[in-house]
Amino acid sequence: MKLDFTLAAGPTAATPRTLAALGSPIIYHYDPEFFATFHRTESKVAQIFQTKNDIVLMQGEAILGLEAAARSMTTPGMHVLNLVQGVFGKGMGYWLKSFGAVVYEIEVPYNAAVDPIQVEEFLIKNPQIEMITLVHSETPSGTVTDCEKIGPIAKKYGVLTLVDAVSSVGGLDFKADEWGLDLCVAGAQKCMGGPPGVALVSISQAAWSKILKNPNAPRDSYLSLIDWKLKWLEKEIFPYTPSVSDIHGVESVCDQVLEEGLENSIARHAATASTCRIGVKAMGLKLWPASEAISANCVTAIELPSGINDVQIRQHVRQKYGVMLSSAHGAGNLIRIGHMGPTASGLHPIIGLAALGQGLSDLGSRVATGAGIEAAMASLALKVE
Repeated sequence: MKLDFTLAAGPTAATPRTLAALGSPIIYHYDPEFFATFHRTESKVAQIFQTKNDIVLMQGEAILGLEAAARSMTTPGMHVLNLVQGVFGKGMGYWLKSFGAVVYEIEVPYNAAVDPIQVEEFLIKNPQIEMITLVHSETPSGTVTDCEKIGPIAKKYGVLTLVDAVSSVGGLDFKADEWGLDLCVAGAQKCMGGPPGVALVSISQAAWSKILKNPNAPRDSYLSLIDWKLKWLEKEIFPYTPSVSDIHGVESVCDQVLEEGLENSIARHAATASTCRIGVKAMGLKLWPASEAISANCVTAIELPSGINDVQIRQHVRQKYGVMLSSAHGAGNLIRIGHMGPTASGLHPIIGLAALGQGLSDLGSRVATGAGIEAAMASLALKVE
């Protein structure tokens, strides 16, 4: 069956306006018109990060920005506290160890969230910590980390922060400067609804100071933040050919978020997630996160009934109903309905609930699909009045 709805956890669906921007004419990257576009896009990304720090638009999917950030900040023997509440947090720890860091971890079950109090207590007992790494929105398990509290705690103890904000920026509250966050990496393909080919990176002066003094930081490399600093930010020389088409797409989604209003975009994602969660519970299913207080509004993670696994239900729903949901990527036996960018609106969560409920019924599970849809529709009706 052809795909009718992408309700996955990113890359998400894009608006016709975004698709049109991606189809803009490809021009020389040193053309003055493209220079102006690139600078405008940097400025707009800074507004969405809510920062006055430098913005680097790395030409590659967000994982490129995360690896570049971790390599650039880490020195052999550096003591790093890695917060783990999901698979991406765990993966960061593997990176840090391979880069020579001495890694400490606060790890919780993948349906829970790290308590900021634990972080402060750890820093008090371990004054050798130089950096905290954390994932703001653990997309595979649908949970959020309290960056708003952890950022100021890190600043209080003189500790740098490296934040994976790939799936949160544009759809969840995120204030890089107010929360004192040093190096943040986002992706345009999540809540902003853009192309997956650009990593959006915000870098504080404290982070630059660490990076520029690090002999192990990549130089003359596709992973080099230093190249972007010394060549592009200071001399307006691109370190390599940027993706002209992707930059047009990123500017377009920035424009759409800013025209809607960042607060309105965040509220829309929250309202859509709330509608979906109401439907999930009315269907007799269980949300994966231990509490709604730690649930990420960009995705709803749902515990699957015994005997049905995430790949099985995802494939069934895609093949029979033309709806793409997301598997768990190792976070647990769960399935995810994404609410990102254009899909964080209207009937999209209802479609996801209907496809999931009927799919589970097809596979032999007792699910109150009708009750779930009715409850979600009632919730949606209240929100749109």
